[in-house]
Amino acid sequence: MVQRRTLITAAAAFAAASLPWAIAPTAFAQAANAWPQRPIRLIVPFPPGGSADFLGRLVAEKITVGTGWTVIVENRAGAAGNIGLDAVARAPADGYTFGIGQTANMAINPSLYAKMPFDPLKDLLPIALVAAQPMVVTVKADSPFKTLGDLVAAGKKRAEPMRVAFAGNGTVGHLAIELLERRAGISLLNVPYKGAGPAVNDLRAGHVDFYIGNSVSVLGQVKGGSLRALAVTSPARLPALAQVPTVAESGFAGFDAQTWSGVVAPVGTPPAILQRMHAEIAKVLARPEVLQKFADEGSTAATGRTSKQFAELVASEHRTWGDVVRQANIQLD
Repeated sequence: MVQRRTLITAAAAFAAASLPWAIAPTAFAQAANAWPQRPIRLIVPFPPGGSADFLGRLVAEKITVGTGWTVIVENRAGAAGNIGLDAVARAPADGYTFGIGQTANMAINPSLYAKMPFDPLKDLLPIALVAAQPMVVTVKADSPFKTLGDLVAAGKKRAEPMRVAFAGNGTVGHLAIELLERRAGISLLNVPYKGAGPAVNDLRAGHVDFYIGNSVSVLGQVKGGSLRALAVTSPARLPALAQVPTVAESGFAGFDAQTWSGVVAPVGTPPAILQRMHAEIAKVLARPEVLQKFADEGSTAATGRTSKQFAELVASEHRTWGDVVRQANIQLD
């Protein structure tokens, strides 16, 4: 049994590294041609209404419209995405269960939690990266800080640490703060909130000095004038906030902290089925209305990315955020 599982895992890993495949074996090709014969589940490991849910439902809708398949979104929230992705990892590898893998549950949680129910590098296959969202460093509209440089300079002069808000321990926003604190050489007092709404409300009320949260949580208020964006944490500027520089442009070269999301499958799923799903998601990401919807919510579509590139991103981010978690000594039960 152990030998059989090892062989299956090795074969699946090889398939993931070589997606999209040039030629699928005949048996796999025949299976893909006959597939699907029943509805496909797409498990979103977060509650309805959030960014991951928006992304999952958009992909499911467009694939259903484009192919005639039935793709059903199933929300399984809990444990920062671990519960939902564990359900994907444990599902039969028959091409009828997929999931939304994200920075938190694929790259951060393995170092953050003392015990994980699954191994994202061994139990799941990355199929298609769909989109990414940067964090945005924001202050209230009447703040004296006009740039990230202003904020860092003030942080170095103050006797007391600056108060920074973020939505949830162990999130990309939290780890971006830890990374910025080390790179900038300033002392920060972390103030976690249960969601972006309360954090932004306290920022506007002046209870904290600044907030780092994903673009979706602040885009409307930045454009409405109640918040000021100082920097975005992606390597390139966000089209929706084109006038806002990156953290890298603001003096911290190489700074990169994003929430990315993509579609994953259980190890052992037939390669030709994975190839077909990758191709259909690529078609979705080529649709102008999809690109516009992502742009409107502050996301960047991952157009043209291969499955191999997605797998490489997961492995790289797994190392990067693992180092940050260990250096900051962050641990969740």
